[in-house]
Amino acid sequence: MEPKFATNKGLLETHVLYKYIMENNVYPREPKPLKELRALTTTHPWAVMGTAPDAGPLIEILLKVIGAKKTIEIGVFTGYSLLLTALAIPEDGKIVAIDVDREAYEIGLPVIQKAGVEHKINFIESEGLPALDKLLEDPENQGSFDYVFVDADKGNYINYHELILKLLKVNGIVVYDNTLWFGTVAKPEDAVPEGYRRGRTAIVEFNKALAADPRVDISMIPLGDGLTICRRL
Repeated sequence: MEPKFATNKGLLETHVLYKYIMENNVYPREPKPLKELRALTTTHPWAVMGTAPDAGPLIEILLKVIGAKKTIEIGVFTGYSLLLTALAIPEDGKIVAIDVDREAYEIGLPVIQKAGVEHKINFIESEGLPALDKLLEDPENQGSFDYVFVDADKGNYINYHELILKLLKVNGIVVYDNTLWFGTVAKPEDAVPEGYRRGRTAIVEFNKALAADPRVDISMIPLGDGLTICRRL
């Protein structure tokens, strides 16, 4: 029996089809450390925050196609996408991993250590914006990163975007998670449960801003809770 996150984020029209994709595409190729970390994440009361495993293969391919070596992750949680990135980038690759919650990160840390990739990770316990500002203070960081993954506070996505574009190199990739927000972005606000409205509003505004941003190419992908991939022009 495959370990699963507490909530299925898949946005496909049927659970049967989603199950088919997981069992015939995702799970057979998912590395053992990621399976182990996914199982650990189910024990967390906020397990729904974990990166959806069906997004993993696409992220892995992106990292390898662009030859990413210098990366950033904003919003680590227990580290599923962080470990995925660490396994995909070269031995001398580096990840600046930013999160306010070291306790959640340490749930997955033993798996990361066992996988032999901890040396690629620089974990910074901080809110995202101050950490990005700090990176930008070093001129060598400006326009030097290959890849960024963002899964943090949705209200700051637009603020992260402005700083990330200063850090990304031309043709660098940034992936934003949760850009379909449990499908609520396509619903009238009064049809959305109260607990989802604030996040929905932030994501709707962010999606509009990305669509109008001439500095990036974008593609919104209905994997997990929605991914938007941006290439810096």
